[in-house]
Amino acid sequence: MSSRYDCFAMLIVVFLGLASFAAAIPDYSGLPLGPYCGGRYNRCCPGRRDDCSAPILSTTCYCDEFCNRTREEDCCPDYWSFCRGIILPTPEIEELRQCLYKGKYYTHDQTFKLNCNTCKCSSIGRRADVLCENNRCLLEADLLNELSIETERLGWSSGNYSEFWGRTLDDGIRLKLGTLNPLKSLHNMNPVRRIYNPEALPKEFDSRNRWPRDISGISDQGWCGASWAISTADVASDRFALMSKGAEAVQLSAQHLISCNNRGQQGCKGGYLDRAWHFVRKFGLVDEECYPWTGRNDRCRVRKKTTLRHAGCSTPSNPLRTDLYKVGPAYRLGNETDIMQEIITSGPVQATMRVYQDFFTYQGGIYKHSRVAESYPSGYHSVRILGWGEEILGNYQPVKYWLVANSWGNHWGEDGLFRILKGTNECEIESFVLGIWAKTM
Repeated sequence: MSSRYDCFAMLIVVFLGLASFAAAIPDYSGLPLGPYCGGRYNRCCPGRRDDCSAPILSTTCYCDEFCNRTREEDCCPDYWSFCRGIILPTPEIEELRQCLYKGKYYTHDQTFKLNCNTCKCSSIGRRADVLCENNRCLLEADLLNELSIETERLGWSSGNYSEFWGRTLDDGIRLKLGTLNPLKSLHNMNPVRRIYNPEALPKEFDSRNRWPRDISGISDQGWCGASWAISTADVASDRFALMSKGAEAVQLSAQHLISCNNRGQQGCKGGYLDRAWHFVRKFGLVDEECYPWTGRNDRCRVRKKTTLRHAGCSTPSNPLRTDLYKVGPAYRLGNETDIMQEIITSGPVQATMRVYQDFFTYQGGIYKHSRVAESYPSGYHSVRILGWGEEILGNYQPVKYWLVANSWGNHWGEDGLFRILKGTNECEIESFVLGIWAKTM
């Protein structure tokens, strides 16, 4: 029994000795591979011999048996394997790999942006190559080059907007538009019938010239898909000013809609126009000063059934008003001349349009979407039609257009506006046009 115990104890001592011996061997991974002892004429030496050495870097390492009794780092890197037969684990030497991409070198694992796509220099087997996301970008050099030729033929100009560069087309559709496609039942809504003489309508009309103090300016929705809320608030504001003859000139709050009209709506991710108008009709809106624009899905801070005073708003211009600003039912306008008659008698109207990718590049002229843009995803947007006009183009034929206010700020388009082909339902802009009646005091 004791002999077995002694053998077991001896094995433990040997094992621990080997472990401590291996741990004591220095790390030679940063040194040249050699050989050192293996390259000597006399190879390894017994005992202690100071001349049993080899050059290494700017000094000397030793190949005699005494080297490991003083300082282990005195021994040559191959002393253990060549002289003692101890095979040391060799550290893996990571190969330095680079990717050459479009004339520029990138190191392994380095990431960089290529327009709207993130790229990475990655190892694939023994090769290194650049792998990129495959998003369709909102603006692309190839698209701009194609459009510069085609849009000249179509009669409008395109260009690059720095705020759109580096964004995906999906970003543009989700965050710069924001009107959800009207429900099928709304498309079937019967339009109102007006009695008027279409021939008496002028060839040109601009609400801003007719009512210079009553028409809202250009809004900027930022990167919040809220055209449904902004166009609703702006059209309602125009109608209150016009129908009150200036007594209730007010800029109504689109943020109130985004934050509080949350039943079936998605805030900065989109909304339905019918639900927006139903909210304004039933509960009303406060003014912009009372509920300023943040462009975020904030928590609603106005009770649905309240007064301007209890909502914390300032005294309105009309002292008789105590309730929030409400409207009558929204109604649909059926055709080109109905839309014109509505604008000239009651003010700007709200329209939904399909937005193609090339619309983001619009800088001026009479817009008509290009064939290039039809190949890529599109979305719905709500805008405010202010008027109409005609322009003589290169073929000396008059081209009719709608004058429309966008909500992307004054730096976009023609000082925040755009003109679009009229009478052909371009981009479906004449399919779903709404007017409302403001409940003034």
